[in-house]
Amino acid sequence: MEGPRLADRPAFAEAASIAAPLTPLVPPPPTRQIQLRAAAHGRTGDKGDRSNISVIAWHPALYPLLVEQLTEEAVARQFASRRPTRVTRYLMPRLGAINFVLDGVLDGGVNDALNLDSHGKALSFVVLAMPLTVPEPLLPWLRGPGMDHNETMETHR
Repeated sequence: MEGPRLADRPAFAEAASIAAPLTPLVPPPPTRQIQLRAAAHGRTGDKGDRSNISVIAWHPALYPLLVEQLTEEAVARQFASRRPTRVTRYLMPRLGAINFVLDGVLDGGVNDALNLDSHGKALSFVVLAMPLTVPEPLLPWLRGPGMDHNETMETHR
């Protein structure tokens, strides 16, 4: 016996909307607010008026969370006081890392700046202070300086 013809079957979108009420709604897991340093570490370099900041997840399970929350816009907001002219993000999934290039954040660079310390070497600490929202099932993968599995940003306030 032959089944229904393809033309007689509901379209995928229509079938999905029919099936949707049958799918049980699962609430999202509870989350905690942490500092990024608990989920990743960083490396920084500079050349001229440009800083290069890499953020590397402590564990591969945390990498998708970093990709989701560490956007060019979020990093630009974190560095608003340094007025970057451009923030560019490069994903490095095989390393579990994200690289950010920030233009115009070093007051012209080491040789041009009136600032006593116009190096970009410490800028990873600015990024690592960013807040990150982590689903509780990922908390066991957190680590970092002075971090145990139960610490959150609320603990440090």
